[in-house]
Amino acid sequence: MGIGDWLFGSKQEEPETTVRRAPTASDLLASVERVEQTAREAKVPALVLSRLLRVTGIVRETIPRLDRVGVSSLQGYSVMATATDYLPEALGGYLRLPRHWADTRPVDRGKTPLMILVDQLDLLAATMDKVFDAINRADAEALVVHGRFLQEKFGHASTGGELALGANAPLPPMPSSTSHPSGMPSTAPAVPESDIRLQPPIGR
Repeated sequence: MGIGDWLFGSKQEEPETTVRRAPTASDLLASVERVEQTAREAKVPALVLSRLLRVTGIVRETIPRLDRVGVSSLQGYSVMATATDYLPEALGGYLRLPRHWADTRPVDRGKTPLMILVDQLDLLAATMDKVFDAINRADAEALVVHGRFLQEKFGHASTGGELALGANAPLPPMPSSTSHPSGMPSTAPAVPESDIRLQPPIGR
C-alpha cells in the first residue's frame, strides 16, 4: 500500500457490470424441455404433469410468434419469464419438499403444497393462453384491415382470385357464327352467295 493509500484510503475497484443478453428462442425452448424432463424424472402426480404440459405446450406455440411483439414487450416478457423463471421455480419449490409431506400437509389456508402448485400452474396456463390469443388477434386484425383495403380498392371483398375490372371493361371478341360440328369456330373464309354455282346433276 502506498503513502497515498495510507493517508487518503485506497480506492475500491468498481465491480464489473455484465450485461445479460435476452434469451433466444432456442434458449426458451431448452428451458421448457428441462422443466418437462425434471417433472417426468421426479414422477410428479398426474394432475401436476398434465397442467405443466399445458403450460409448456402454449409456450412452445407462442415462442415462434414472439418476433411480432418483441421480447421486451409485455407479452414477450411474460413468455420469457414463464419459461425461464416462473415455471421452473414453481416446480422446484414443490420438488424440494418431501413428497408425502407436500401432498398431505396444509400450509396455506388449508391448501397443501401440491394444491398450491396446481393453482400456480392453472394461473400460468391461463396467462399464457391470453398472451397467445393477443398475439394472434394482432395478426387477425392486420388481415381484416388488408381485406377492407382491398374492398375499398376494387369494390369487392372477394373476386375468386381475379381482379374486379369494372362495368366499362372491354368485352372479349365473340367467336364467328360459322363453326365446326365440334363447336369450334371455323377457320375457312366465308364464301359470298354470288360465287355459289349450282352443280349439274350427276349422270346427265
